[in-house]
Amino acid sequence: MAAGEDGALSREAVLNYLDSHPEFAGEYVARVRSAQGREGVPGSGLANHWQAQQLLSRRRGSRHFDQHPETALGVSTFPRRPLSPARRYNLRKRSPRKQPSREKLSKLNELDLMLELIRDIANELDMTNLCHKILTHVGILTNADRCSLFLVKGSRDNKYLVSRLFDVTPDSSVEQAVHATGSHEIRVPFGCGIVGHVAKTKETVNIRNAYEDPRFNRAVDQRTGYHTHSILAMPVCSADDEVLGVAQIINKATGGHEFTHKDEEVFRNYLTFCGISIANAQMFEMSITEYKRNQILLQLARNIFEEQTSVDKVVHKIMKDAQELLKCERCSVFLTEALHEQDLSAHLSTEPPRLSVGTPQPSLQGVEFSKIFDLVSDNDADKGVQSPSASTVAWLLESGLAKHVASTGEVLNMQNTGEDSRFKFTEEAETGFRIKSALCLPIYNRERKIIGVAQLLNKHNNEMFDENDEGMFEAFAIFCGLGIHHTQMYENVCRLMSKQKVALEVLSYHATAREEDVGKLLSTVSQTAQLPAATKIGLYDFRFNDFVMSEDETVQGAVRLFMECDLVNKFRVPYDVLCRWVLSVKKNYRPVTYHNWRHAFNVTQTMFVILKTAPFSSMFSDVEIFAMMTASLCHDLDHRGTNNAFQSKIESPLARLYSTSTMEHHHFDHSIMIMNSEGNNIFQSLTDEDYRQALSILEDSILSTDLALYFKKRGSFISRAQGGVTDWTVEDNKSLLRAMMMTACDVSAICKPWEVQKKVAELVYSEFFQQGDIERTKLHQKPIDIMDREKKDELPKMQVGFIDSICMPLYKVMAEKWPSLHPLYEGCRSNRDHWQALAQQKATIALSD
Repeated sequence: MAAGEDGALSREAVLNYLDSHPEFAGEYVARVRSAQGREGVPGSGLANHWQAQQLLSRRRGSRHFDQHPETALGVSTFPRRPLSPARRYNLRKRSPRKQPSREKLSKLNELDLMLELIRDIANELDMTNLCHKILTHVGILTNADRCSLFLVKGSRDNKYLVSRLFDVTPDSSVEQAVHATGSHEIRVPFGCGIVGHVAKTKETVNIRNAYEDPRFNRAVDQRTGYHTHSILAMPVCSADDEVLGVAQIINKATGGHEFTHKDEEVFRNYLTFCGISIANAQMFEMSITEYKRNQILLQLARNIFEEQTSVDKVVHKIMKDAQELLKCERCSVFLTEALHEQDLSAHLSTEPPRLSVGTPQPSLQGVEFSKIFDLVSDNDADKGVQSPSASTVAWLLESGLAKHVASTGEVLNMQNTGEDSRFKFTEEAETGFRIKSALCLPIYNRERKIIGVAQLLNKHNNEMFDENDEGMFEAFAIFCGLGIHHTQMYENVCRLMSKQKVALEVLSYHATAREEDVGKLLSTVSQTAQLPAATKIGLYDFRFNDFVMSEDETVQGAVRLFMECDLVNKFRVPYDVLCRWVLSVKKNYRPVTYHNWRHAFNVTQTMFVILKTAPFSSMFSDVEIFAMMTASLCHDLDHRGTNNAFQSKIESPLARLYSTSTMEHHHFDHSIMIMNSEGNNIFQSLTDEDYRQALSILEDSILSTDLALYFKKRGSFISRAQGGVTDWTVEDNKSLLRAMMMTACDVSAICKPWEVQKKVAELVYSEFFQQGDIERTKLHQKPIDIMDREKKDELPKMQVGFIDSICMPLYKVMAEKWPSLHPLYEGCRSNRDHWQALAQQKATIALSD
């Protein structure tokens, strides 16, 4: 290591050595810091934290320090909670400015003394300490014997002065001054007495002989034994020249007890700075109050949303919180009759609530209250909010305050109830309670109609309700309206759920098949020989024709389909349950032109033939077959003869309930409703796992009959079928196949013999035209072509389009993949040829005409 000319090590040499030996630098810093810690010496030099960081990060570790500054040199940092205004102030007060001694102050000249006293109050935010410092400093500056400070309170229209500290001497401590003032504050209205006159006129009053001034109140001297000679009173104003208070000094300690013009000048100059400090302290107090108010309102909001089971409980919580915050002797809430007469639809509106206190709706005539809550501050803790007795209710209403507010929407802040002749205030007979001051305002609902009145009586310590109280109580009224609104919504929802349950019970009773019909069918089923044979009526044939069967025969045929699948024996389905369920399903199909019971029976028969044909008979489990057969019979339950688009156009309840696949969701829900009806659950013997699987397949299968979903899935199905997929037992492939099978069965009428297909097409378009007629006449909309009766001559052409766009692509791929389904494709192709021939024939006739 190189040395300088005097033999001492150079700074550069030391730094180079430390760069080359960083472990030595760390050990040295730790040793120096440890030694300084034991001696109580603050860190300096290399032991300084920032310098140590620089040193250790010069040639190594800088990358680590940049990425992890919180762990460099073993220092760790953590996120901190936001501090409240009071907490921040308390942290600042840990190192308070030391107050100058009287001895030090006595040695200062007038200007330095003024500056020193101003510095002493500059950062003081505690109002009591600030007022004490101001008064002691004023006593020092003017040699006054006693000093008092009155601060302005009250509303803009009713201001008054309140003694913050009274008769403070220059040598008194804060504790002594507070004790001397006591808990009973002196209240002086603007314009009354000496300080009231100063506050009102902003004039300086210098009285050389107090007893000669008629504004002087001698009672104070008589009570205290102190003799007042002279008084100097001056306003304390803000930067905006608004009176914040009045400072008063009494009896100059030197000379003839009289205050000179020089004292006035010093007093005025110092109070100018005091006004700034008082304004800052008041703003600080307001911020703390606002912080506490916000915390209480947040807690109130939590309470409201935690308890929504009862209006009574919500109002009780709000009243307790309001009384605790606003410090009053009594709190009452009156709910109007109108609250219970509101239309239910208003509570179930999707529009967000707009609850506020503001301009009311037209006056309510003959206001009557349905419920009254009353909370008195001296009630036992266990009693809480009481349901008032008849005599208390009569007394609360006797004054007329609540009814006046409910009928006019006026906010009443009565600071002296005896001065308003509109209302009658008497003493409560039971408790002797007398109303001295009152704050009363309306409660609004979301339609800005008055639903109640909130009332506070007698603020503690004989104080008056001010503008801050009004603002806070208005917030409570808003929360009260919000809580009542949401609780009512909850109660109405509960009532609606009960009504829905009753409606479902009634619907279930009327939707379930009659027992005599069940008995008749059961007697036929129990004697298997009486049931038509599946082969005899063509249940195993894709060309099956139901038009030759009676209604009873279709029901027997449906039962036979389930028995042929051996589902009754495999899943131990009681015959009476099967018969009742089939009859109930039939009963819940509406007598529309096409999407009725016979259509469902035909779809189920086609599904039966597919499932009985190889390889599908071994591809699906028994539970899957059971669910797919059930879905086929239930897939159009309660169809109204109109499609999903029509439901959306008329904004039907179903469209509001289901935004997509509207009718298909309804069909599934209706099938579940039937199975939940007593004696109709054909899945009752399934295990829990099989039951969940069956319901899942039932839902997926019914929803798959929505052609919108068919178009979404068809491309994937065709690509897999033509792409060489061989394993259709994989759940994803099998689910896709089930969806395509449901569509193939749903439109399978297009594959029937020509006579059957032509008749079915006429039924389909008849139903379509009925919907088109409604759209044209009632909705005043032009229907699409397939539903436009005016284009009925184009039916063959439209059928060809339907076959080409929906049917042929599916049947062709299925026939190519599974040759056993070739009859479906052949039937569809044959019918297309017939429709194409008719279309060409009509086109030829049209040209000749």
